[in-house]
Amino acid sequence: MQALLNTIATMDLPTDACRIFHGRGGLFPGCEQLALEAYPPLLLLTSFEPLEAAALQAVGEALAQRWAQLAPGQALSWVYQCRAEGQAETRLMSGSVPEPHLVSEAGSLYQVHVLKGQNHGLFLDMAAGRRWVSEYLAGRPGLRVLNLFAYTCAFSVVALRAGAQQVVNVDMSAGALSIGRKNHQLNGLTQGASFLAHDIFNSWGKIGRSGPFDLIVLDPPSYQKGSFVASKDYARLMRRLPGLLAPGGHAMLCLNTPKLDTAFLQDQMRELAPELSFVARVANPAVFADVSEERSLKVLVYKAAD
Repeated sequence: MQALLNTIATMDLPTDACRIFHGRGGLFPGCEQLALEAYPPLLLLTSFEPLEAAALQAVGEALAQRWAQLAPGQALSWVYQCRAEGQAETRLMSGSVPEPHLVSEAGSLYQVHVLKGQNHGLFLDMAAGRRWVSEYLAGRPGLRVLNLFAYTCAFSVVALRAGAQQVVNVDMSAGALSIGRKNHQLNGLTQGASFLAHDIFNSWGKIGRSGPFDLIVLDPPSYQKGSFVASKDYARLMRRLPGLLAPGGHAMLCLNTPKLDTAFLQDQMRELAPELSFVARVANPAVFADVSEERSLKVLVYKAAD
């Protein structure tokens, strides 16, 4: 707990949505269950084990003391979420939550919802992946992007802002795509995006007719019972890539589970999509440092032949 308290005591005033403390990386013994994030103007403490009242009080006091230094006269708003199996809860500890709650990242705006569910509308660990997409598309106007497992379409927002001509967003959740539409509106993006609430494993026809694509982003859940299990279903995506990519196009493959390493992706890509060559692994944001790179988020980029 002391490592978290030390981080709070020296943290800067967050302006963008970001992670502040990443105990899950294993670099802070005794804090492996803890994460602290900023969704300005509020802070979110997440624990994967129940925290005792004394520990919560210590965090609250540390946050209040630092907040008084960073934002004199402004009320501290923070939320505690416990994700322990059988004891999950989300509690507003002080202050209030804006409605709607809008946050920024690298100049883009997104709608989030910290009091509802465990996915808050923007995956903060994917910030470097979004930056890669933005940099790849910048200066190359007119490219077409396929955003699979689009969730609330953050990749689409950065792609269109960077100059993409068209982004096809595909996700099974119509609700997530509805927030995705709002995210586009928040950023003044009125053209170029389409939203398809669709199970890709039922049919690839609609998706294929919109191609070929210059960039494909695959950011599936690692395990979602009944819809996607990475260990068996990722291969089904890989087989489709050569037929969906334009010559010279790129694919970004994302995998966020400590149970599967980079070799899982690379070995299957060599077997199932040998036409694509490995380009690079996108480095994760520094705050997400892990005792093992193979446990952390894996974002691999591949390229089709010209």
